[in-house]
This record gives sequence, structure tokens and C-alpha cells, in this order.
Amino acid sequence: MRRLWITGYRSYELSTFRDDDPKITVIKHVLKQRLTSLLDEDNDEFWVITGPQLGVEQWAAGLAVDLRKDYHQLKVALMLPYADFSSRWNADNQRKLADLRQRVNFSKEVTAKPYESPDQLRLYQQFMLSHTDRLLMVYDPDHPGKPKYDYQAAQHFSNRQNYPVDLIDFDELQEAAIEWSEAERERKLAERGF
Repeated sequence: MRRLWITGYRSYELSTFRDDDPKITVIKHVLKQRLTSLLDEDNDEFWVITGPQLGVEQWAAGLAVDLRKDYHQLKVALMLPYADFSSRWNADNQRKLADLRQRVNFSKEVTAKPYESPDQLRLYQQFMLSHTDRLLMVYDPDHPGKPKYDYQAAQHFSNRQNYPVDLIDFDELQEAAIEWSEAERERKLAERGF
């Protein structure tokens, strides 16, 4: 069994405020390429384990859920740091998380209590590191944000044991955006008969 933690930037850190933002399409495309490459290695049971954050985590969970139809060995777990995680979100975002939790194979809170202290976030981080075999992050160390804490913890963890930390940085996303833009232009031209 293989277990991959996927995390990264929150949607607001990437200035993505609509579900149809082209940046989301590009990020999902790159995540899909990386994930299918790992899935194609063998048919062993493969878990994508991610969190509930708006942004990379929810996009990755939704993508992985969709990939299950082609990769039967794929399972998806959505782990929340604490109970009532989304209680301060607006109703639409709470609904999106609730819907996603219904679609994954497994979802649970790491700590059963509502937020009490930053210790719960550290416990969540430790849980994710100790229950996965590697990390895939949409993160660029030159542009720190909230994911820097997970990145630093994973780097420290990987210094003590074999724990690969794979990054999708802004350069890779920029290259993917250019390819996607060219493919979209060609698709639109083909639709018009050119």
C-alpha cells in the first residue's frame, strides 16, 4: 500500500476566487499528471490523503475522487485537523466540504474537539506525516505562505527517514499554463474549422 499526502496553497493565496478560474484548471492538470504517473507504477492499493482546506487540498481530493473510475486501486481520505473545521466558512464553502466528504472513501477529524489551540494543528501535521509515505505539494519556497509550515515539517521529517517531498513550484505551473493556453487556442481554432 502506498500513501500520498497532497497539500499546498489555499485558494486565496493563489487569488482564485471562482471555481472556473483557469489557474485551478492548470493546477489540477499538473496534479493529475503527477498522480497518474505514480498510479501507473503498479496496481498496489494507493491512498491520496489530504486535508479540507479551500484550494489545493480540496482540488486534489476532487481530482482523486474522479480518477477512481480509471484507477481502481485508488482510495481517497480527507482528514480534518479538528471538529467543526469549517464552522467559520460561508454556507457555500461549508456545503462544498460536506459534499466532498461524502464522495471520498474515508473522512475523519484527527482531534474530535473543536479548535482549542495550535497544538491541534501540530498534531494534525504529525498525523499526516506519520500516516503517509511521501508528500506532493503545490508550493514554491521562494513564495512562502501557509504551506511553509507543512513544508518545513516535511523537510525535517525527511531528514530522519525516507520521506520524499515533491514540489510543484510556480515555474512548473507557469510552463503548464503556457501549454494549456496553447492547447485551448488550438482547440478553439479547430472548433471553428481552422
